[in-house]
Amino acid sequence: MLLQQRNDEITTNGATQDQRNADDDKPVIRMMVLETDEPDDETKERKGESFGEILHEHFAAAGAKHDPPLGIETDRRFVIPEKGGKIPKYEDFEGCHALLITGSVYDAHGDDPWILELMELLRELWKNHPKMHFSGVCFGHQILCRMLGATVRPSPSNEWELGHSRVELNPVGKRLFRTDDDYVHLHQMHQDQVVEPPTVGSAKGLLEKGTEVEVWGHSEHTKVQGVFIRGKLFTTQAHLAFDKGMVEKQIEMRMDMGSIEDTQHANEAAETADMEHDGERVAAAILRFFHDEDDGVE
Repeated sequence: MLLQQRNDEITTNGATQDQRNADDDKPVIRMMVLETDEPDDETKERKGESFGEILHEHFAAAGAKHDPPLGIETDRRFVIPEKGGKIPKYEDFEGCHALLITGSVYDAHGDDPWILELMELLRELWKNHPKMHFSGVCFGHQILCRMLGATVRPSPSNEWELGHSRVELNPVGKRLFRTDDDYVHLHQMHQDQVVEPPTVGSAKGLLEKGTEVEVWGHSEHTKVQGVFIRGKLFTTQAHLAFDKGMVEKQIEMRMDMGSIEDTQHANEAAETADMEHDGERVAAAILRFFHDEDDGVE
């Protein structure tokens, strides 16, 4: 088991970056994970103590299959103050060139003080850390798009997109995921969505004139399944690291909270939890993005 301590430990494979580079000269991606939620107790026992730990393992597996292999270091920070977390400072990101924001039960369009503080941090990093690569999952995808001026709100029907879902790929998505298929399958757990991708105008100075903001895929439920800005941003609405147990538990928790009211829809989605999905393909694509490969997307 990897040794990890909240808010002050870099996750490694038992060696420092210099030691690993000396051993195999493997490039290493240094990723900061901002945790905006905690796993349930069952998931902690089975998968890891935090979403950052779970994502580290997911990206480490993708890195091992990269040609040549890529290493991954993960510094994880839990950011919700009322639950014992803290928003990191700009200085804490020195030496990191990849940022990933997790999913959350919180609304990315909300005005909770920690969400507003997080957005200020993201703006500062975006403006003053030009080599930083930004990524986000579900809530993370939405908060990054909101930071760039996009509107985030519940779906018009108030329906949830749950469980194993088909995401249609456009040419950008096909190139990013290195596939000729017209779609990927991914696990979803959201009601809120990004209505339209950010624009140079909506970003109010955060995007240079001429910056191309591209959506890489859509589903029947959600028009913007992910956003891509070459060398800067790669997000996904779907959960790339969810498995059967996590999908089932997350649906159960949201039903218990009263967030999901359509019991039939929830039960049908839970039954899809064990179906194969393309989360590893998405992790591999984001890792290539972190490594400045961008896979020929123009």
